[in-house]
Amino acid sequence: MRISWNWLQQYVATDLTPEAAAEILTSTGLEVESVSPYEPVPGMLSGVVVGEVVACEKHPEADRLSLCRVKLSEDDPVQIVCGAPNVAVGQKVLVATVGSVLHMNNGESLTIKKSKIRGRESHGMICAEDELGLGESHDGILVLDPSAQVGKAAADQLELTSDHVLEIGLTPNRTDAMGHVGVARDLVAALNYRSNARLSMRMPSVDAYVQDDDTRSIHVELQAPEACLRYAGVTLTNVVVGPSPEWLQERLLTIGLKPINNVVDVTNFVQHELAQPLHAFDADRLKDGRIIVRLASKDEPFVTLDEKERKLDPNDLVIADGSSPACIAGVFGGLVSGVSEGTTSVFLESACFDPAFIRRTARRHGLNTDASFRFERGVDPEITLLALKRAALLLKEVAGARISSEITDLRGKPAEKREVLLRYVDVDRLTGTPIEASAIKRILELLEFRVIKEEEDQVLVEVPSYRIDVDRPADVIEEILRIHGFDQVPIPERLMCPPVLQDILSPERMRHAIAEHLASRGFREIMTPSLVSGERCVSSAAAEADELVAMANPLSSELDVLRPTMIFGALQTVLHNLNRQQRDLRSFERGRIYGKRKGKIQEVDRVCLAMTGRRYRDRWRSTDDKYAVFDVKAEVESLLERMGLNASASWEPVEHPLLDQAYAMSIGGRPCGHVGSVRSAVRKQFDVGQEVLIADLDEGELLKACERGEVEYKELNRFPSVRRDLSLLLDDSVRYEQLKSVAFQAERKLLHAMDLFDV
Repeated sequence: MRISWNWLQQYVATDLTPEAAAEILTSTGLEVESVSPYEPVPGMLSGVVVGEVVACEKHPEADRLSLCRVKLSEDDPVQIVCGAPNVAVGQKVLVATVGSVLHMNNGESLTIKKSKIRGRESHGMICAEDELGLGESHDGILVLDPSAQVGKAAADQLELTSDHVLEIGLTPNRTDAMGHVGVARDLVAALNYRSNARLSMRMPSVDAYVQDDDTRSIHVELQAPEACLRYAGVTLTNVVVGPSPEWLQERLLTIGLKPINNVVDVTNFVQHELAQPLHAFDADRLKDGRIIVRLASKDEPFVTLDEKERKLDPNDLVIADGSSPACIAGVFGGLVSGVSEGTTSVFLESACFDPAFIRRTARRHGLNTDASFRFERGVDPEITLLALKRAALLLKEVAGARISSEITDLRGKPAEKREVLLRYVDVDRLTGTPIEASAIKRILELLEFRVIKEEEDQVLVEVPSYRIDVDRPADVIEEILRIHGFDQVPIPERLMCPPVLQDILSPERMRHAIAEHLASRGFREIMTPSLVSGERCVSSAAAEADELVAMANPLSSELDVLRPTMIFGALQTVLHNLNRQQRDLRSFERGRIYGKRKGKIQEVDRVCLAMTGRRYRDRWRSTDDKYAVFDVKAEVESLLERMGLNASASWEPVEHPLLDQAYAMSIGGRPCGHVGSVRSAVRKQFDVGQEVLIADLDEGELLKACERGEVEYKELNRFPSVRRDLSLLLDDSVRYEQLKSVAFQAERKLLHAMDLFDV
């Protein structure tokens, strides 16, 4: 959320610096992430002054150049060579003096130096609009009003004002602070409480609001009261659509918005002032002169402002005219009913929609606008009329509009008053510091909480309508503490930490142990998105189409299903690193995979290891060995050793849709995962050009195996161990795993360990 410091000072008169105000706001919970200067023109035209052309003649050596004498002060005029065709004696112009730097619209900078042009000295430059960064015109120099004062700085002459922008990282519950007024309210409350100041909020006044005539009205019907808490509107005529005045454009540019026209700019201005989204309809395009707030019909077509036709859902709330939707309520306007250059009558809407309806509609259609961002989180239902009147008055000022109807104000579900009983002992308990009852009441009054009933040990307060997220004592206590100051809570001299006994075999402890072990073996933990491409899943045979869990409202066609395997995320990470010249990687990820079995969605916890590149770093004695399947198998066995499961693990070669040289691992006869090398066809889909070894393990089964296992002990052997080397001639089809199994079946008491040391 971007806040203009100059704009904010309209509502609170303070001599604080922007940096000091940022510290106070951060301490109240409105975390200011940055304070950055804003200049409407880069450099603020430093070194550019008003000059007067007192003499002008053709350059003797160039037909298209003029030799000018320009007065910049009481001193003698300076000589400047100018190539503009419109330069003339008596003009007041803007002159970039020697040493000044111009920042032009094309992004280039020009340092003005004393120079010779065709043999004649030039002590500066008479500037055009584009050279000053003020516009696009390069037809000639910028000529000022004759009343301009010679020698006056260009920034003062053009009334350019620098500003500071506060970037606030809002938490989702603070919709009230999505406008300048809400931020000013917190700043005033903190200053008045902490420094005993006597500041007051200067809310935008609508006292001048009066109806001009009764020549035009739009009939409004509210047919979906469950989705629209309040709907207000008024009709304005005599509207002249055009560019906004400079002050309005400057306000919007400061917070990163591009001015469009005076009508749209006013709605944006009020939205960022009061945190109340507005919408303006071309009244002449509303069929039958009606506005109907209703739910859409199934697959009802609607063309939005971006010229895309969308099929609406029966749960979409729309603002319709007599025949068709004119706007998706609280989300996006329609192409047909929008304000254009030819608009002369406007129906202005200010509403409070149910957040759940707006949230679902925005997700369903993949739309995210400034209005939906606010409505999804909830707006103040009691500010609807104030915002409407404020916008109407501004349209009278900047567009010559006339208010030609009464205000229509319809309510759907009545807003319930929220009362909270606050016990003082709970304040002390939750804040960790005693706060006097008088201080608590003062903070609540500063935040516009109304005290209904007061007793010795508690107080009953009514929550203001702008704080839709406050409905419990804990919420009110948080409001008290953020104004009192989180930094005012003393740190205790001693911190008492009682010992906590935990079962070492708890699932969370074992998960942590798995991650710690892998990290100690040189694996880096990664996190990848849970959404993947369904088309890629099917084409790679990772899953059948009917086994995939599709998203109802996918963010994109590339991310439309929940992942059926962790391997795709590992390959994406490998590709990301390969593109940055990191070719030797060991990574692991813990997460869930999703699939459908017999119509039911299943979620499985997995651990995925990925290895690629060389075994050893470049050293003078190192070899260029690459990782192989048995390296990743060895890492899995190391993990099993750490978990006490290696003795009960067995391996079988299998066919796998994504892996070559694949082996299935079982523990106690229960499948627990696979290892192998990613097939070249799958790697090609991800543009990975080198071999990637994967271990895809079922974390849930590993944890269950740990729980089933019992800790055993035995006394130390009194006799030394005996090692035997056996060389056997065997058929190629016989695997080492079979030999090991047979050996332990033959001798369970004396045989302690068996390993393969040569082939």
